[in-house]
Amino acid sequence: TLVGRGKLEEIASIVGEKGADLVIFDQDLSPSQQRNLENRLGVKVLDRTALILDIFAIHAHSKEGKAQVEMAQLQYSLTRLTGRGTELSRLGGGIGTRGPGETKLEVDRRRIHQRIRTLRKELQELSRVRRIKRKKRERFSIPVFALVGYTNAGKSSLLNAMSRAGVLVEDKLFSTLDPVTRRIVLPDGRTALLTDTVGFINHLPHQLVEAFKSTLEEVREADVLIHVMDASARELERKVRVVEGILEEIGAGDLPVILTLNKTDLIDEERRRELERAFPGAIFISALTGQGLEDLRTEMLSHLSLARDRA
Repeated sequence: TLVGRGKLEEIASIVGEKGADLVIFDQDLSPSQQRNLENRLGVKVLDRTALILDIFAIHAHSKEGKAQVEMAQLQYSLTRLTGRGTELSRLGGGIGTRGPGETKLEVDRRRIHQRIRTLRKELQELSRVRRIKRKKRERFSIPVFALVGYTNAGKSSLLNAMSRAGVLVEDKLFSTLDPVTRRIVLPDGRTALLTDTVGFINHLPHQLVEAFKSTLEEVREADVLIHVMDASARELERKVRVVEGILEEIGAGDLPVILTLNKTDLIDEERRRELERAFPGAIFISALTGQGLEDLRTEMLSHLSLARDRA
């Protein structure tokens, strides 16, 4: 049950007092742990991965986004099926025969694998189209900047502020799943592309990293990354390390990065001085008020020149 008997009794008591019909654990549960907890608590139990997948499913709107989330959910459900294999196999049949439960398990598993293969083909085709578009951009030598950062750091707000993109902005986790690219003008008059990408989170489920590989290619193929941080967030240093770790995981750890502290309209001078010491060279901005955006554009031009020199 992951937790001890006393803690389980405490949770059961809270469930009864509150009339709760769902309990969420902020870490991954094995299939047997989830089943045992549901039996003991008498309510549905979700683990961290299932919750994140559900949130992603709510915000998936494009064909690609929906396919990516569905594939991640199916890969997750495969582990749940595997966990129930022993239990289902006992439902019927004598010695040397297969029970109906095991047969159903195999049918479910086969259907899931077939659907995953179909989704993978769809995503490969969408990835091919994306690569063609990238080659077109490269042919015209249009520089690309990608916004990365912890979820809800204000990346979509920044994209809107810099390009008047009109992208949906919500104070929610993962409100942006589908990459959005818009044209912007740099201080020297050149056109560049700015791409908004999915926000990262601590312990991002492996299924999501796998499913969103084609989308995350937009990050790997950028000339420069703009790491957007929420200056008003708690545990900011930890969130920065999470983002850096995921960038390494997807093969984007060596790209040039502009550290950008957003939402500076929400902090006082003392906090600003702390952040200046913690992140020397970072650009302080507010996507809401427009403060610091010209400094960011200048820094983007500077980093682009450095990136070109390295190439």
